[in-house]
Formats: sequence, structure tokens, C-alpha cells
Amino acid sequence: MIQMKTNPGRSAGRVGARQIYEALRDQIMSLVYGADGLLPSSRALAGELGVARSTVTVAYEQLAAEGFIETRHGARPRVARAVVARGRTRTASRSSARKARLSAFGERLRHDPPRWTEPPRGLIANFRYGELSPSDFPLLAWKKAVTAAMARKPERLAYDDPCGSLRLRTALQAYLWRSRSVRCETDQIIVVNGSQQGLDICARLLLDAGDRFVMEDPGYLMARYTFAATGAETVPIPVDAEGLQTERLDGIEARLVYVTPSHQYPLGGVMPIGRRHQLLAWARKADAYVIEDDYDSEYRYDTRPIPPLHALEGSDNVIYLGTVSKTLSPTLRIGYLVVPAELRSLFAAAKQIMDRHTSLAEQDALAAMLESGAYDSHVRRVRRRNAERQQALLGALRRRFGDRVRIEGTAAGLHVVAWFDGLSQKREDALVQATRAKGVGIYPVSALFDGRSTGRSRARKPLGLVMGYSALETAQIERGCKLLAQAVDELD
Repeated sequence: MIQMKTNPGRSAGRVGARQIYEALRDQIMSLVYGADGLLPSSRALAGELGVARSTVTVAYEQLAAEGFIETRHGARPRVARAVVARGRTRTASRSSARKARLSAFGERLRHDPPRWTEPPRGLIANFRYGELSPSDFPLLAWKKAVTAAMARKPERLAYDDPCGSLRLRTALQAYLWRSRSVRCETDQIIVVNGSQQGLDICARLLLDAGDRFVMEDPGYLMARYTFAATGAETVPIPVDAEGLQTERLDGIEARLVYVTPSHQYPLGGVMPIGRRHQLLAWARKADAYVIEDDYDSEYRYDTRPIPPLHALEGSDNVIYLGTVSKTLSPTLRIGYLVVPAELRSLFAAAKQIMDRHTSLAEQDALAAMLESGAYDSHVRRVRRRNAERQQALLGALRRRFGDRVRIEGTAAGLHVVAWFDGLSQKREDALVQATRAKGVGIYPVSALFDGRSTGRSRARKPLGLVMGYSALETAQIERGCKLLAQAVDELD
């Protein structure tokens, strides 16, 4: 039976000569017909596929012209012997355990690659951090902005400024000043494909193999992977309820430090002003750059957002990183860097080499929402909704666990950390499996610690969960906590 490749542009049930040719060619090269094997006659194959005989004849003529088959008048086509030899060679090479020759960068990725896993579907409640509720997306406002952007006839179809459209950078300049007290020039802003590309550019431009970089411990894994892929060495610094323990930086030499001072990921601490100045003083002394990831600063529930490091005096070596992944959608892949003036041309060149520039239609749409105030209105609305979700989660955890649970990171953001002091880390695998069986997704905080960290044994460390709530409705949160409590009780 000839298996046809599907063609989305072709009507169902219609088979063309090109499809027949490609299917037979692939089968011949895969040795389906063996050495000197006979193919079906054109009449028989046409009948099997329900096509005209002339369609099969065209496919056979192409195969013969390329040397895949030999034909004789009145006889069935036969596989060419030379083709079979090539097929054997290709099959052998495919099955061999040949190790690819990679660059040093490639070898480091092969040794320690980040893992992407398909998000589980059909769960009653998935407390995975980083996901947003589709119902929160401002569909009408975004559709209107995108439609307007696509309707504008450009003067030309050409590559644009790698730093991003001037319209968006101007809108971001105003937004950052009014929402985060960040003062900058438009040419200091680099629009990137999500914060991850921003981190990648920083890594490529600021780190070499053998350099050192400081990471919060626990901290954001994708940042550590990005920096370590350059061959630089991680220097993990512990965090506490007030973020990075900056006093531990004394005597450390490093090229950069990555921090989340407004809402430490994952523990949720907010870095006080004293530590912020201590961090900036260390960076000046070490001639190091500070990468400030302000990933979810819009979600502050008790007070106004705390001004970032970039807004403080002496922040000339701070690179500010922002994103719309936590306000609009992680699928949009729009982020931005605010870089020191002396690095602007260098970051622009790196962005141009990577992918020329970020999609202009999405840039114009975001600019329109920022200019009209629709983006600010949306942020206020989802901040209220996520405050309600957080309260639902805190209430459900306290009702189900009482003093058995200790909760951190409630001042801001889209997740909290729940510590179960009566359970040790050695039980977390069993708990993950038990809750998954009940239809609940949970995620241990232990995965976010540096693997080389020392301290108490795993058996003595409390079990902690990073619990995101921004993709859940209150009923799901309540149900999920009930099932989690059942799973915990069954472990005792």
C-alpha cells in the first residue's frame, strides 16, 4: 500500500503525480522493494489509489528520469540496482551511533540541557507558575490594535531597526517612567523576543568561558542555563525573606549578577533599600553589570510597586529587563531591555545578528495599547483578578492545612511558596505522583536550587511547593487544595 503524505493545500481525497512520486521514492530509498524489486504496474497502482492511469505514468516517468527505477515496454517498473546500494548506505549511516561534532557551546548544552515538557492537560487544577488564564487576555483591545497595525500600508517592506520600532520604544519610555520610575532615553531601549532573548544577548556580550556570574539560590533556572551555556561559572548566593543576601558578595569577583529584587523568584522576597544600595556598590567595585529582571512588577497587592534598582542613584551599570509575558501572554514573545548608553550600539548589533528585529505588527499593536491607555486599564483589571485568586489560594491552604503550612511571597507576583514543615523533601516525588493521580499539578521548589548547594540533607529539609494561581479560577483553586490535602494526608 502506498502511504501518501498529506498536503494541507490539497482537497481531501485528491492524489497527484507529485505525491505518488515522493511516496514511491521514499519507499525505494527505505528498501521497501528490496534489490531489483518490482513496483506495481501503472494500471494496478492507479486502481489502488483511485486516480487516472496517466497520473501514475507521470510519477513513474519522473522516477525513471532521476534513476530510481528502470522501465521496459510491457513490463513492470524495476528498482535500479545503484539506488538500492545508496539506500543501504543511508540506512546504515542513519542507524549508526555517530556522535555529532559540536562547538564548545553545543557540548555544554548537550551535557546540561534545559528540559521542556508538554504541560499536562485535563487536570482539575494545575498550580504551574507562568501560565495565564485565557479569559484574562484583552482579546477585543488586542484584536483592534493588531487589525489597525495590519491595515496601515507600509511605505516599503523592509527590515526595520533592530532596537525596535521608534513608536513602541517611545511608548515604553513613557510607560516605564509612570509605572516604574525608570528614566531612560528611547535609544537605550532594545525590544526583544521575550525576556529569554534579553538574557541570551546579555550572556553573549558580557560573559566568556571561565568567567563567573552570581545567581540567586534558589533562582530562575532559564537564566542560569543561559549564562552557564557560555562556559561561565555559577556563583550561587542564598536568598532569604528579603531577597539576595548581599552581604555575602564581599570578596566575590564576577562579571555580572542576576537578581529579581521586586519579587524574588521563587521565594517572593522584596529587596529592601539598604541591600539594593549594597548590591549596586558591590557592582561598581567589581566592575560588574547587574541584570535586574522585573518580570512581574505590575502585580503588587499591598502597596505601590517598589522602584527598581534602575531608578536608584549609582545604577549606571544596571541592565533592566521587562516583559509582557505576565501581563498579556507568554505566547506573544515581547520583552525589552533598558541598557546603559555605552552598550546601546553593541546590543543593537547583537539583536540584528540574531533575528534582525522583533515582529513589527505586534510591536505596533502593543504601542497602540500603551498610547491609548488600554494596556494600563488591562493591567489594573488583571491585578484585581489575580489578587482575588491569591486570596482564594491563601484561604484554601489555611483551611485545609492550618498551621501545617507556612506561606511566603504573598506581597506581589503570581505565585506563592507553600512550605510543609511536617514533610521532608524526600517525600516530594511521592506527593507529586499522588496529586497527579488525583488530577492536580504541583511543582517542588527544590528544583530551583543550585545542585551544588550544600546544607542539611534532603531528608531534613522541608517540602516546599511553588504554587501559581494566575491560570486558575477560584473554584479550581479550592478543589485543587482539597485534593492536595487528601494526598498529603495519605502520605502520613
